[in-house]
Amino acid sequence: MDKCSFAVEKGERLALVGRNGAGKSTLLKLILGQHLPDHGVIKFSQGIRIGHLQQELPAGDKRSVMQVVLSGAAATGDALFEYQQLISDPDPDFDRMGVLQHIIEENDGWHFQTKAETIITRLDLNPEQAFDSLSGGWRRRVLLAQALVGEPDLLILDEPTNHLDIRMVEWLEELLRNFKGTLIFVSHDRAFIDSLATRVIDLDRGDITSFPAPYELYLESKEKAMEVEATQRALQNKVLAQEEVWIRQGIKARRTRNEGRVRALKAMRSELGERRFQQGTAKFSINAQAQSGKMVVELLNASFRYRPELEPVIKDFTEVVLRGDKIALIGPNGIGKSTLLKMMLEELAPTHGVVTQGTKLNVAYFDQARMALDPEKTLVDSVSEGRDFIDIGGKSRHVISYLEDFLFAPERSRMKVRQLSGGETNRLLLAKLFSLPANLLVMDEPTNDLDMDTLELLIDRLSDFTGTVLLVSHDRYFLDQLATKTWAFEGNGNVRAYAGGYEDWKAQGGKWPEAKTTTPTAQAATLKDETVANVAAVAPVKAKKRSYKDQREFDQMQPVIEQLESDIATLTAEIAAPGFYSSPSTVTGPKLEHLLQLESTLNTTFERWAELEDMVG
Repeated sequence: MDKCSFAVEKGERLALVGRNGAGKSTLLKLILGQHLPDHGVIKFSQGIRIGHLQQELPAGDKRSVMQVVLSGAAATGDALFEYQQLISDPDPDFDRMGVLQHIIEENDGWHFQTKAETIITRLDLNPEQAFDSLSGGWRRRVLLAQALVGEPDLLILDEPTNHLDIRMVEWLEELLRNFKGTLIFVSHDRAFIDSLATRVIDLDRGDITSFPAPYELYLESKEKAMEVEATQRALQNKVLAQEEVWIRQGIKARRTRNEGRVRALKAMRSELGERRFQQGTAKFSINAQAQSGKMVVELLNASFRYRPELEPVIKDFTEVVLRGDKIALIGPNGIGKSTLLKMMLEELAPTHGVVTQGTKLNVAYFDQARMALDPEKTLVDSVSEGRDFIDIGGKSRHVISYLEDFLFAPERSRMKVRQLSGGETNRLLLAKLFSLPANLLVMDEPTNDLDMDTLELLIDRLSDFTGTVLLVSHDRYFLDQLATKTWAFEGNGNVRAYAGGYEDWKAQGGKWPEAKTTTPTAQAATLKDETVANVAAVAPVKAKKRSYKDQREFDQMQPVIEQLESDIATLTAEIAAPGFYSSPSTVTGPKLEHLLQLESTLNTTFERWAELEDMVG
């Protein structure tokens, strides 16, 4: 950013947009005082209170979820939590309770208590759970609750919809529309921006420009501004070329030259050197395979449950996926969307009914947990698997040139996957996915952290794709642009098919299921990017007490499950490598058998974890 100026009025809701790496998070840190500007001044109204949800997650600590959330209300929140602890103490310090009660009542603290409980409930959090036992996605929910509970004058949110399902995103929209303060937020969710923004602030090549909302109007205004800029630069280039010719004239001409004109030429040269040109755009395509059979997958009364005594995650679902279908799977997190995908891919067998795959299928799977990427591999090796050239659409491409289509400069192609940002990781996974010949694309949350330009290109490419697409996404705009059908998870194992995308589903009377229909066991088995600790957020009310032995076993299960998942990921990547099946059966057989054993052990461990989780600690 360079010499940027803008003002924020009370009550505005500003959407800060720009490409990945443009400096949006840096600008927010400047506003928060976490960075100091090299030049210039940032001014605030006197006594302003600022709340913040950051993009990077802090290290966990031993505080409970309730304590972390209440800390968003500063000293009043801390007093509330201490007061709660004293109430549950068999021998409380009544003098201290009196002091705390005075602090709470003086600052309307009981209101914060009620609000904290409401937000925690709506975000499906367990108030007693330790913050450091949660995975990244669930910690983000806690920090969102912390930012909301304090009712700040200025609320700053950096990617607030990440890891939230559509139901919770819509609840957050309603909450923020009723927010009385000022809001500045960064989001790549176009529907979220349209729902909230009163103005769009564009950060482009170090400059900040204000545009009107909604997003479509911003795009039109931005395009006109870019056209004006291109015209002005073309004119400047023409004048500069003429002046360069003049300055290079002979001795006689230079003796009589105008010194002011010379200074103007130097200024134009300096301006040219300081120009910041717009970053290139992604230009990838999908490596389509020969057509599959007309019938891609058929489900006949398909059901799945994790244990006989539990309610089914999917119940008696009958549907046919035909070649060319683009189907969106929608429903709350943990309700069974990934389970249904795995059934269709024959990674899970239905406990009742039949699932039949069609012929000539070539599947490419975009996994939301990034299991297809080894963090220690370079970008080149992640895509090429040791080759210098890959075949894309029948043509040979050098892998470094191919990565440039996804905005990875050649000098960055040898860096490690673990060094990438969230948006870059998603682009790399797309590069790997689209390098594989496929006629069935399975995409589980592909839009997380993608900038708007890349998202629009992804929509264009998927729209042109002649094969079949199965989509899980919380981005409503993305679903509306692509889906020809929607499979909605309506709770209690019921899945219903609708024509069209998300808005069509709503128009046909689609409604979200009650939160209670999301079971802990379903969450544990279906969400790969959530640790077992996440699932405690919806623990049953009635449960028997854990013994000391049970508690010790329960405490030791999380690292065991994480290690099993890590071993499965490593072995899966090895089996998926080119040339694996050309090895002798004495090599491939034991590894395949070992993978089955690991998966069986993981399922058994999950079942035992669910049994212990049902007890009271």
